[in-house]
Order: sequence, then structure tokens, then C-alpha cells
Amino acid sequence: MTRVVLALLLAPALAVVTVPASSAVPVPADGRAVDSARPDHVIGTGTPGSCTSASVVRAVRLGGVITFDCGPEPVTIHMRRTAKVVNTSRRVVIDGGGLVTLDGGGKHRILYQNTCDPDLVWTTSHCDDQASPQLVVQRITLAHGSSVGEDEGGGAIFARGGRLRIVDATFVGNRCQRSGPDVGGAAVRVFDQYRDRPVYVVGSAFRGGRCSNGGALSSIGVSWRVLNSTFEHNRAIGRGANPSRPGTAGGGSGGAIYLDGDRFTLDLGGTVIRDNTAREGGGAVFFVSNDRTGTMRIRHSTLERNPSAGFETPGLPGIFFLGARRPTVTDSVLR
Repeated sequence: MTRVVLALLLAPALAVVTVPASSAVPVPADGRAVDSARPDHVIGTGTPGSCTSASVVRAVRLGGVITFDCGPEPVTIHMRRTAKVVNTSRRVVIDGGGLVTLDGGGKHRILYQNTCDPDLVWTTSHCDDQASPQLVVQRITLAHGSSVGEDEGGGAIFARGGRLRIVDATFVGNRCQRSGPDVGGAAVRVFDQYRDRPVYVVGSAFRGGRCSNGGALSSIGVSWRVLNSTFEHNRAIGRGANPSRPGTAGGGSGGAIYLDGDRFTLDLGGTVIRDNTAREGGGAVFFVSNDRTGTMRIRHSTLERNPSAGFETPGLPGIFFLGARRPTVTDSVLR
């Protein structure tokens, strides 16, 4: 039998949301892990010491399916440089086997893909809409990445062009710029996915991210399917919103997720977003479709205790939303 949860908002309104919530949803083929049984490159020769930052950077540059042989125990690889995808690669799959952490040490972005970066080879005349490289990050932890000092966010991953997929990954303590009206994505920042197809984030966890906007994920004009994942204790720490108020540097929206642009979608399925905060709008999610064509749905999910210190949409605790129509909420808890 369905019961009703009443949530008191900062705005004088009540949210009526149905439960049960946070049950796993089916994952389509495009969102599943890639078979890595026959890798093109294996990092390491069976010991932790054989798995180095240089070997990761080299393997990512070469492309293909990449796995690790660092011994039977969990291992942390301290990244001394950012691993960059070369645009001549059709596909780059990084599979940590559930044992590997790539750690940026609070100094380095961990992974970078940009089809419009000439240093990584222009391969088409339409770098903002090309099919490859396809970057898949699976069964791995990306920790303490930082894009502080860079023009864009994405402390762990910056991806522009091609396709990005994240499966069974964990993101911990990543950082990007502390202020700015539109910089975002402590963990992941994305632009220009091929034919506007969605980024899949499946079975993944995001904890302790800090950025001006989007303590975990951020994009402009990109659609997302976030399935069976968790977001906890991420923070949007800028101040002044977007456009920034006079006398401020701007930012502070989307404690977990910050999405901006024109026509795009957000699908939250089987996902928990809990205990994230925003100094401005959307303690859980900030979603602004500038031309009001974007849509959002929430199903079998729980969004709770995500305070928005500045503003949020009445009846949607933790969410600031401007789009084509009110988000569709099914079998979920918002409070």
C-alpha cells in the first residue's frame, strides 16, 4: 500500500511524494560495464609497485581496454600527471577490477578527454559532435582529484565530445574551483556528447566533493541517466548564484548535481541523494533549461536532507528546477 510523506520546505509549501523508494531500476545495455576479459593493455606485473602514474598515463594515451595487475589487495596509484585520452582512440575503457584507486593528491585532475583540444589531435571538422572517443570508467575509485586553477570543473574527470559512461565507480573528496557562476563538477564535468545522447552513471557513489557548483556532477547542455547510485556529503560552496549578484564571485548551486543549458534531460532512477548542501539553490539538484525545453524524472529514489540555503522550487525539497514542465516523481521520497 502506498503511503504519503509530507516534507516542509524553505518555501511555504508542502511536498507530497509517494514511496517506496530507492529500489534498483533496470539498466539498459548502453549503461552496463564493458567486457574487459581481453584487455589491450595491462597496467602492472602483479605487485603494487609495478602500478604507477606513468603507466596509467601511457595506457590511456594508447587507448583500448585497460585493466590492472597490481596484486590481490586494494592498491592506490598516486597520479603525478593527468591521464589524457587521445582523440584518435575509438574507445578507452579503464577497468579497476574493484581494487584500484587513482588518487590525484588534491593537485591533479585524474582523467581528461576533449575532442576540441588540438593538442590531443582534431579528428573531425565537428569536434563538438563526434562519435568517439568513447570513454568508459568502471569498477574503480577516483579520489582527491582537483581542477582548481583550471578554466573548467571536473576534478576527477573532464569529458568533452564522444561519449562518457561511468559504471560501479566511487568518487571521493574531489575538488574544483571554489567560486564562479558557471564552473562546476567536483567529480565530473561534461560537454558535447555525441548526438546529445546521455551520460550514464550507474551503480556509482559520490562522496565529499566540493566545488563552486555541482559538488559531484555538472554539465552544460548534456543529458544524464543516473541509475542505482548514491550522492552523500557533497557541497556547492560558491556564493552569489548565476548570474552572480553584485559584489560576489558567483556560484553555490547544486549540492550534488548542477545542470545548465537548453534542451537536456535528467533521469534519476534507484538513486539516493542525501546530506548534500548548496549555499544558494538546489541542495540536491540544480536544473535550469534556459529555453524551458528540458525535462526531469525521479523514480524509485530518495532525496533527503539536502538543504538549499538560498532558494529551491516549492514542493521539491532540495531541488531548483526550471524546465518544460514539473519533474515527474514516481515511487520516490523527497524531504
